[in-house]
Amino acid sequence: MRRKILLPFLAFAGALAAAGPALAQGHGYAAPNDPMAAGRGQYGGGLIEMLMTGRDPTPYGRGGAVYNRPGGYAAYGQRVQPEAGYAPDPFAAARQQPATRRMAALGEPAETRQGIQQILDPRFRKQEVAYDGPHKPGTIIIDTPQRFLFLVQPRGKAMRYGIGVGRPGFSWAGMKTITRKAEWPSWTPPAEMLKRRPDLPRFMAGGPENPMGARAMYLGSSLYRIHGTNEPNTIGQAVSSGCIRMTNDDVTDLYERVRVGAKVLVI
Repeated sequence: MRRKILLPFLAFAGALAAAGPALAQGHGYAAPNDPMAAGRGQYGGGLIEMLMTGRDPTPYGRGGAVYNRPGGYAAYGQRVQPEAGYAPDPFAAARQQPATRRMAALGEPAETRQGIQQILDPRFRKQEVAYDGPHKPGTIIIDTPQRFLFLVQPRGKAMRYGIGVGRPGFSWAGMKTITRKAEWPSWTPPAEMLKRRPDLPRFMAGGPENPMGARAMYLGSSLYRIHGTNEPNTIGQAVSSGCIRMTNDDVTDLYERVRVGAKVLVI
């Protein structure tokens, strides 16, 4: 009885084996360039191959490539060439290495880190305001408590700029004169500053990394200056060693408006 049942089944299995490749191709198991096709022999994959060989023919069962993964990525993160007709990988841009890099201590590339940039408070942006004080046009008035610099203009007007001022213990007041102007000034920290900060460089050439910024106006024979900054987030704060800080845009604008010999009143 068992022999009578087995013979028809084997005949049916043989017929399916002969038609296996065509059936398999119709159901997506023999796609062009399928890396799994080489191991199927003449059984066409699927149930027939498993019955005749004892192997699991599916890509997952053999640990083969996983199809239809976005961007042509195979199992275990391996990169394969995507088949023609795949849509662009929407995640490709996020995987690209950034153009700006820095080197870590052991020579491994690491991401460039940037400090959190604060948005300048709108009240510290340059603007024209009314002025009815006694000082003549061309005079600079620095209001230390309010963190404003005023350049007196004709006809009862003044240009107002936001500034950074000296931190507690380094604020000052008085009348000074602009004795020199410089574009992209170099920086030589004074001896007093080097005593407090021996880690500072003894000299730094002018440029975007220089803490003096884009322009500087020197105040008499003192160590104080009105200058730009590469830390615009400090505008409106008391952080300096007595110098008056402005954004690079604002100090460039002021530089073009004032002349050597202009009076500077610090209150």
